[in-house]
Amino acid sequence: MRSQVQHPTKGFTHALVGLALLLGATSGSARAQAAPGDQGDAQAQSLPVARQGNFFVGGHYDKDGHILGQMYVEYQIPKNRTHRIPLVFIPGYGQMGQAFWFTPDGRPGWAPYFLKRGYAVFVVDQPARGRSTWNSEDGELADPSTALVAQQLFTSPERFNLWPAAHLHTQWVGRGVPGDYVFDQFLKSQEASLPGIGDQEGLTSDALVALVDRIGPAVLIPHSQPGSSTWLAGDRRPNLVKAIVALEPGGPPVVFGPPIISPGTPVPWGITFHKITYKPAVSDPSQLSFVRRSIDDKYVKSCLLQAEPARQLPNLARVKILMLSSEAGYNTMWDPCTTRYLRQAGVSLTWTRLEDIGIHGNSHFDFIERNSDQVAGVVLRWLRSHVADQMSESLANQAATQ
Repeated sequence: MRSQVQHPTKGFTHALVGLALLLGATSGSARAQAAPGDQGDAQAQSLPVARQGNFFVGGHYDKDGHILGQMYVEYQIPKNRTHRIPLVFIPGYGQMGQAFWFTPDGRPGWAPYFLKRGYAVFVVDQPARGRSTWNSEDGELADPSTALVAQQLFTSPERFNLWPAAHLHTQWVGRGVPGDYVFDQFLKSQEASLPGIGDQEGLTSDALVALVDRIGPAVLIPHSQPGSSTWLAGDRRPNLVKAIVALEPGGPPVVFGPPIISPGTPVPWGITFHKITYKPAVSDPSQLSFVRRSIDDKYVKSCLLQAEPARQLPNLARVKILMLSSEAGYNTMWDPCTTRYLRQAGVSLTWTRLEDIGIHGNSHFDFIERNSDQVAGVVLRWLRSHVADQMSESLANQAATQ
C-alpha cells in the first residue's frame, strides 16, 4: 500500500538534499590531492568469489501496469565463506550502493572488506533511486547535494563549524573541495532522491522485508536515512533480521531533522514515520506521549523521550543492535537521544562512539574516509562477538556452490 505520510515542507526537504539521512590512520599527507589508481580494482578482482549476481525484490503493480517500489540488489558469495548470515548494506539519502563497493579514492569499500573475511554481501539501491527505477507516481525527486552542502556537512565540515564537534574532522581523503579528485568523485555519486523521508522509509522498509523473506536471516547495515527503515524491518521480521549495524542513523526521535538546518518534522511513531509495534499496543500515534528531559552529554542537553511509564518495543528488542557514531559528524547532535529513546523502550543495544575507543577525526561518512578499514574492524569484532553464525568447512563449501 502506498504511504499516506505527508511530505515535509518543501524548504525543509531541499535543505536535506545533502544530508545522507533518512540519511587505519595514515599520515597528514593524505589530505593532499589524491589521484586515481588501479590498486583498489586489483585488490577487489583478486577476491575469491564463488557466485555473484543481481535481482529485484518488492514492488507492486499500479492501475496502469507499472511496477512501483522495487529494489535493486547485487550480491557476492565468497569461496571462503565462513559465516552463514549475510550482510545487507543500505546506502543513505542521496546515495547509491556503489559507495559500499569502492571509496571515492579507489580503495576497496566495506563490501569487499567483509567479503574477504568470509561474509556473503548484498548491496542495494533504495527504491526510487539509482538502479531501483523511479516512477513519476513515487513523487517529485529532489536534486542531489550541491558542492557547498557536501563540503559543509561531509567532506570539510571543520571549515564551517556548523555544530560543536565539526572542528574535530580530519579523516577525509584529499582537500574536500571542488576540483579535488576525491571530492569530485564523491559529488558525482550523489543521486536525486525522494524528498519525503516518510515516503522513502515506507518504500525501503517494505523492500527490506521482501529481501529477508527471500534470502533468509541477515544483518542489516544502514547508513544514515534508512536507519528508521531498518527499525521497521526488524519490527516486522525479528526472526529474520538477526542484527542491525546502524551507521549514524537518521534522527533525532520525535522531531526529525538537524537543528543546524531546520526546526524539523514530527516523527509520529517516535523513531519511525510508519507504525511500529509498541507494548501496550498503540493503534494511533496520538496515543504516544512525549516529554523533553535533560541528559548529561557533552553535546546534547535534552531529548524528547516517552513520558513514563514508557511503552516498550518488544519486536525490535529481539534484534541485536550496534549503533556507531563518529567523533565529528552532525549525528553527535542526536545519537545520544536515539540511544536513550531505544533503551527507554526496552531495546538493549551497543552504542560505540569511535573517539571512546581511540578512533578520531571521522565524520558522517566514516565508512569511506581514509581509515575506513579501521572503522570496519570495529563492526567486524562486534559481529563476531554478538552474531553466532560460524559455519563448518563442509557447510561453507556447500553454501558457496548452491
